[in-house]
Amino acid sequence: MTVCLLIHGFTGGEHEIAPLADFLQEHGCKTRTFTLKGHGGSRKDMLSAGRADWIEGAEHELLNLLDEYNEVHLIGFSTGSLIAAHLSVKYSSRIGTITMLSTPVFPLNRPEIMKTLLDVHMLKAYVRNFLVTPLRATREFYRIVNESFDIYEEVKSPVLIVQGASDHLVKPKSGPFLHERLGSMNKKLLMIEKSGHLVCHCSDHKTVFEAVASWVNAHPK
Repeated sequence: MTVCLLIHGFTGGEHEIAPLADFLQEHGCKTRTFTLKGHGGSRKDMLSAGRADWIEGAEHELLNLLDEYNEVHLIGFSTGSLIAAHLSVKYSSRIGTITMLSTPVFPLNRPEIMKTLLDVHMLKAYVRNFLVTPLRATREFYRIVNESFDIYEEVKSPVLIVQGASDHLVKPKSGPFLHERLGSMNKKLLMIEKSGHLVCHCSDHKTVFEAVASWVNAHPK
């Protein structure tokens, strides 16, 4: 059985990856999602957790799956991709593949952010995140971003990189950078022209879902 652990992003939640998890389940995969420590609650909750806690929580979920199955495919969205990369290095012999969606190698695409400010719903989301997200949590985000540069070349599992060309939170050059820098000999870059940051919710989401399903099923150990 193809088993996938999906990891959501910073300040986000399982809703970011739920459509992909549902699609994979409908196509015969076992999937597991969970909420990173400090997420899904209040500002106080976010203060109680840092990058080590996020990685530890994901590692706990991974080890539970590895107790039952020989290999697991890691699928990360945004910061979840960085967490997946770290876990793939530590457990390389048990990781089938990694899928990295909207990875924040180079965060904050300011020109695209300015465009989204014209959208009232996006503006409200920015304000809400600003009010809920403590400065300490933001610092932890940037620390895992910076620390991940040290492990990219150590990532050896097959990697699918998916990047939206109109991502407002991540510079699109993050995708080509990963494709060049990751140490895996088996890697593929998929640029989604009409997608912003939330690739699992974009208008071309079917292309993303089919690519991920094909990737995980084509690489059994």
